[in-house]
Amino acid sequence: MARGDHIYVLRPLLYTHHGIDVGDGTVIHFSGEPGQSKANAGIVRSSLEEFLGTGELRIRDYGKRDDPQVTVDRAESQLGATGYNLIINNCEHFATWCCTGKPVSRQVRGVGSLTAQGAVAATTVASAGGVVAAAGAVEGLSAAGVMSGLASAGGLVGGGAALGPAVIGAVPTLLTVGVAQIALRDDESLPAVERAARRDGRVASVAGASAATFGGVAAISVFGTTAGLSAAGISSGLAAIGATVGGGMVAGATLVAAAPVVATGAAAAGVFLLSRGARRYLKARRKPHKAGS
Repeated sequence: MARGDHIYVLRPLLYTHHGIDVGDGTVIHFSGEPGQSKANAGIVRSSLEEFLGTGELRIRDYGKRDDPQVTVDRAESQLGATGYNLIINNCEHFATWCCTGKPVSRQVRGVGSLTAQGAVAATTVASAGGVVAAAGAVEGLSAAGVMSGLASAGGLVGGGAALGPAVIGAVPTLLTVGVAQIALRDDESLPAVERAARRDGRVASVAGASAATFGGVAAISVFGTTAGLSAAGISSGLAAIGATVGGGMVAGATLVAAAPVVATGAAAAGVFLLSRGARRYLKARRKPHKAGS
């Protein structure tokens, strides 16, 4: 630990509290924390022991960041400032701003990304049936209505009913890819391992969306009692997929439409976490051992 370091500590309920090490045994940080009253929250200077409490000291790594003296000067310039806000002005925003000039909270960004992806997936599931019912020449959710709606949707890209669920899910899928790209966007202030893992996550979001989209069309053909993508094959395939959740053709079409949305978020987050963990492990293995150890 050194003067100007961005330090943090893990608190109960899996959130972290952040501050700036001044180098003299004190830490400047935002006093407002979840679970405590925010009425008098502000930028304060506390002893390191008080800041840590019962938690373990951790240091935030950076790639490109400002000079430690600039960092401490920024922190000291805000002593006494108030205006704590969990979403836009919390302790992590403050500490990151001191180090880079940019107020960023990875905690908030991560939660926001998951919330947005969940909202898109839920909206897709809730609206897919209505889109199918309204799109076709035969209205309603009878077998004929579902097939007509899917054929109309698939026809937008020159395809048939088998592509209908993919077309219905295309906009939500693109939105989810966009959310993943924003959440995992590159930032030169991040360490190399983090930047590389984010790049892997961004690539995985696109790959996951593509694989799930084409996989959904293939699943319709495979699960049907009548093989292929004839009208009978599509109907029986969708019915079989829908039966896995106790539904029928509409449920099957909904699952196929929503699968790329779910796969996009899962692929992006999963690959990012796995890549970061593997890269950190390999980096630790490459560190030279001290003589005699």
